[in-house]
Amino acid sequence: MAQARIVVLTGGGGILGHAMVGQLTADGWQVAVVDRNAELAQRAAGLTRDPGSANAYDCDVSDRDALRDLHGRIRVDMGPVDALICNAATKSDNFFEPFETFPLEDWNQVMAVNLTAPMLCAQEFGPPMVKRGRGTIVNTLSIYGIVAPDQSIYEGSLYEGRAINTPAIYSASKAGLWGLTKYLASYWGQHGVRVNAVTPGGIFSGQNDSFVEKYNARTMMGRMGEPHEVADAVTFLISDKASYITGQNLVVDGGLTAW
Repeated sequence: MAQARIVVLTGGGGILGHAMVGQLTADGWQVAVVDRNAELAQRAAGLTRDPGSANAYDCDVSDRDALRDLHGRIRVDMGPVDALICNAATKSDNFFEPFETFPLEDWNQVMAVNLTAPMLCAQEFGPPMVKRGRGTIVNTLSIYGIVAPDQSIYEGSLYEGRAINTPAIYSASKAGLWGLTKYLASYWGQHGVRVNAVTPGGIFSGQNDSFVEKYNARTMMGRMGEPHEVADAVTFLISDKASYITGQNLVVDGGLTAW
């Protein structure tokens, strides 16, 4: 790259966010690491090889006014934004409640972060890209936004000692984000702004042996994914190497959704 370009990464303090920050900065990007948790954002920004290549920002990306303030801070600190990665997602207090009794409040809370926030981020950061005639957006989806979860995987499965499942709100929010991705690719394509998605398969983050064994059996490669494998895909899609790719979903799942 002739000069460093600026990318905004939401959910930068999470497992995937950490890996993305490392790969993006290694590829020459200047990263605005955004997370609702300021400490996690600072930690992720501090993991880079070049301490000046990432700035940490705390922001609730489901809050339009907070996003406007965030954009202003990034413009002052770093300059105009060339790329946006919508990676933020959330779980509610009752996230693993059965569908029949899943609270509406939790549904709205998760939807606000998983789907409404990427829409607000696109509204905030997309128009300046359109005005300049270039830019790229990548949304982080999930395999369960494109296929239904195999419920048998979750029988006896635990995460940090707690019974888990994939709730309907997660599938619905990620499926909606795929629809938004395609819409924006069509809407801004003639203005030089590319919009794509990356769909991670299961990433190990503390699931018990029962889950891991059954999940591995569902993939063609016989294993769960690693954070850097998702980060590599995201970094490719926002790079010039993907200059003629838009409206696409790069699925990084070891073949799970292919059979």
